[in-house]
Amino acid sequence: MQKLIITAAICGAEVFKEDNPAIPYTIKEIGIEAEKAFLAGASIIHLHVREDDGSPTQSKERFNACINEIKRRVSEVIIMPSTGGAVGMSDQERIQPIYTEGIEMASLDMGSMNFGGDEIFKNTETTIKYFAREIYKRNLKPELECFDKGMIDTALRMEKQGVLHSPMHFNLVFGVRGGINASIRDLVYLMNELPNDSTCTLTGIGRFEIFIAFLSIALGGHVRVGLEDNIYLSKGLLANSNAQLVEKVVRMANEMGRDIASPYEARKILGLK
Repeated sequence: MQKLIITAAICGAEVFKEDNPAIPYTIKEIGIEAEKAFLAGASIIHLHVREDDGSPTQSKERFNACINEIKRRVSEVIIMPSTGGAVGMSDQERIQPIYTEGIEMASLDMGSMNFGGDEIFKNTETTIKYFAREIYKRNLKPELECFDKGMIDTALRMEKQGVLHSPMHFNLVFGVRGGINASIRDLVYLMNELPNDSTCTLTGIGRFEIFIAFLSIALGGHVRVGLEDNIYLSKGLLANSNAQLVEKVVRMANEMGRDIASPYEARKILGLK
């Protein structure tokens, strides 16, 4: 079984210090959280950034500043900016971070989602193809964010069209409102739909984070955790850092006999250039 790649999603765009005071906003806070997550065992930092007041932004300048701060602290970590941004942002806003230096991957959402109420996370086929072209032009590897079976089908169709390139790397996300449930049945179903030469990370949202991490470790997938997805260490107990969530995954992997991948090993597994 491959060594386990741990991704830390350190702040996201939808949670705030009012939800958990550990959510990082400032450039320094983001650098500290990334460093602590790396030291705990994460090889990849999935990066959103904030203004100092907590407002989500896709500003290239803000991403550059945060990436430089992270690289100053931990030069070897893999940085993967989000092209998802926040609900309501335009395509041109969302894609800005891929034009920064010091990154090797970028997230690429494979479909639209109903996030509840009037919130729609919009990803048209035109948007997906545009983002994919720009990501590959930068010699970055896309992580294909899939929240349901149809999004995997979209990725497979686009791979046949030459829009996406094999081997593909997927992030299967479970427990998001509007997406697939966080059940063993649905997890196995989605994993069985992936190409044999692909790699995949599994993400559980909220109370499903550690449950999905446990299943991914057992089934040979990789794991994403972090305050973007879940603000609790255990029921009713707020996590005081992303590192606490990474450490929990490392302990589970050690108990299950699965070694943790270093950034160097993660690059080999993912085929990064």
